[in-house]
Amino acid sequence: MSRSLVLIDANALIHRAFHALPQLKTKNGQPIQAVYGFFSLFFKMFKEIKPSYLAVAFDRPEETFRHKEFVEYKAQRPKTPEELVSQIPIVKEILYAFGVPILEKVGYEADDIIGSLVEKFKDNKKIEKVIIVTGDLDSLQLVKNEKVLVWTLKTGLSQSIVYDEKKVRKRFALGPANLVDFKALKGDPSDNIPGVPGIGEKTAQKLIAKFKTLENLYQKLEKEPEEFADFPKKVISSLKENKEKAFFSKKLIALRLDLGLKISFGDLTLKINQKKIKELFQKYEFNTLWQRFLEIFSPEKEKKQESLIF
Repeated sequence: MSRSLVLIDANALIHRAFHALPQLKTKNGQPIQAVYGFFSLFFKMFKEIKPSYLAVAFDRPEETFRHKEFVEYKAQRPKTPEELVSQIPIVKEILYAFGVPILEKVGYEADDIIGSLVEKFKDNKKIEKVIIVTGDLDSLQLVKNEKVLVWTLKTGLSQSIVYDEKKVRKRFALGPANLVDFKALKGDPSDNIPGVPGIGEKTAQKLIAKFKTLENLYQKLEKEPEEFADFPKKVISSLKENKEKAFFSKKLIALRLDLGLKISFGDLTLKINQKKIKELFQKYEFNTLWQRFLEIFSPEKEKKQESLIF
């Protein structure tokens, strides 16, 4: 894929790698499996996509606007293990050596940053594709045209899949633009977002397939209740009783597209410092990753089996 802009959700990949790999530590005891897994995926993505432009988004440790509006947001999730937390600065340290722009914003999640970057660059004529690289599916709502895709993982870290609009429809029987309303009805247990009680995935899919948006659904429910003849009375009753909860869930699920990030097109090109990368891979004992780096980034004459000395 030529002239592609890749936007990486770093925290999603780091968490995926941390839980997918066995514990790995350097000789001095520093946990590194999340770092190793992240850059394994980083190189896998580079081989498959060959991006021309790149940016990486990180979550901040502070509460987001979602936490402030809904105290229970993600409240059921266990505290992030310190062994994982200690690896995030290492990922950033190595990314800086690649010259990758690292973006984060207090009060917002990496997904919101990515959504705003998609909005900012999706119509740029120098970019043929905008590809979101992530470990989860929240970003599928951003696949709004043939130019925006999501590269993610099937299972573990070995198999990847690229979602375009057709693949989204095949999986959910809904278009990407309908996913926010769909999840607003069924809720999102992974983020502790309530949705409408009593409405599961199949009913939510059927409702949104017919009415497209919450706004249209509730307008029809008020003015044309006969349109709901195919739905059980308990579903209709729950919709009526939980209208506020449905729209509140939609607000939490929808990614922000308007963060006004101060990043220019020129900031998106890689500026690789090979000497620094070698030093860091040596420091963290990434001999295999160093070989993969040489295979992907070094000129042909430099692609030799150059081992790191620990």
